[in-house]
Amino acid sequence: MTQTKNIEKQRVIDFMCHTSLEVTPRGAKQISALNEVLRRGCTVYVTALPGADFGDTIDTVRHLNESGYKPVPHFAARSIKSKKQLEKDLDVLAGEIGIREGLLIGGGVDKVAGEFASSIEVLRTGLFEKYGFEKLGLAGHPEGSPDISKEDCLLAIDEKNSYAKNTDMNLYLATQFVFEARPVLDWERTIRDRGNLLPVYVGIPGIATIKTLLKHAEHCGVGPSVRFLKRNPGNLIRLALADTVLGRFVNAPSSNPSELLRNLVEGIHSDSNCLIERCHLYPLGGLARSASWLDSVREGYFSFNKRGFDLLPNSRIDL
Repeated sequence: MTQTKNIEKQRVIDFMCHTSLEVTPRGAKQISALNEVLRRGCTVYVTALPGADFGDTIDTVRHLNESGYKPVPHFAARSIKSKKQLEKDLDVLAGEIGIREGLLIGGGVDKVAGEFASSIEVLRTGLFEKYGFEKLGLAGHPEGSPDISKEDCLLAIDEKNSYAKNTDMNLYLATQFVFEARPVLDWERTIRDRGNLLPVYVGIPGIATIKTLLKHAEHCGVGPSVRFLKRNPGNLIRLALADTVLGRFVNAPSSNPSELLRNLVEGIHSDSNCLIERCHLYPLGGLARSASWLDSVREGYFSFNKRGFDLLPNSRIDL
């Protein structure tokens, strides 16, 4: 039994060793000493939020790169003002800063800012190849998207696979965050059966309150995961008391992705053809806490319980 647990533990550690995190430009500015929060050399995605100045994303990417990290800028297709502006931004990112990887998403805005309505339209410009990008993440939606039908989500993945056959860039699918493993494992099997060959990076939530998780989940359209959270009676109690005088006692950071992670790793190793390669950690409850949790897991400071695992007392974070 001990040997089996050791094997399982090493699988979790191996799976998490290349996990990335993300920051907003505003959030990055609020951290005075990044090296005290993030390991040097780690991959950090930099968001491009609707309505924000993309110049802020570029400035954050530059700062992270100079500080010893591997920044990955987001590009939101519907927020790109023009092909000409995209060229200018790529020229700075690739030519001046040396960036070779990005994440291209559709971008959840009602009104298109320029000439692109989808990520595939941006891809087909060939600009990422022109400016030397070697790797590009594309959106995957295991639980659907608020503004795209389920069938259109699947068709979009078909189109991305078709494009991958004719580019030298390494493409992969990056998902929104999920709270349980089964939906994303089933989705990966579904798109694989349709011919998907792109690696999958699964989004998992960091350490946050249940209220915070539900707010982000409902905004992102991860419906099954919302229902999963609400099935837990303890979570319902936290929600009911969150805005009362007892809220600070019952609604402390309480999300623990360990059960999700353990089930995900088990599912991957039970299917030798599974294309899920790594995780992306969404620090919904704060970067420092989620980064500390991640470091503890990668260093093996945890022990299994009935469902997930608990961090050990000498870990970097006290849950």
